Amino acid sequence: MGEERGVYRILVGKPEGRRPLGRPRRRWADNIKMDLQEVECGYMDWIGLAQDRDRWRTLVSAVMNLRGSMTGGEFLD
Repeated sequence: MGEERGVYRILVGKPEGRRPLGRPRRRWADNIKMDLQEVECGYMDWIGLAQDRDRWRTLVSAVMNLRGSMTGGEFLD
């Protein structure tokens, strides 16, 4: 148990390299949260909802229909 342990190196070590410039990349989960806020369901436990495929599929189709009617997405049908 010394300085060779990985936990110790992470705790006291300094990261090498540089962070990329600009805004951090948007993750898939961030997109889901933004979409739910867009349809005023930002408070929803979407991770728990995604465990039930039928309910998740219903939500996704409702959001897509709402989004399609907002942006003229009738051409996609």
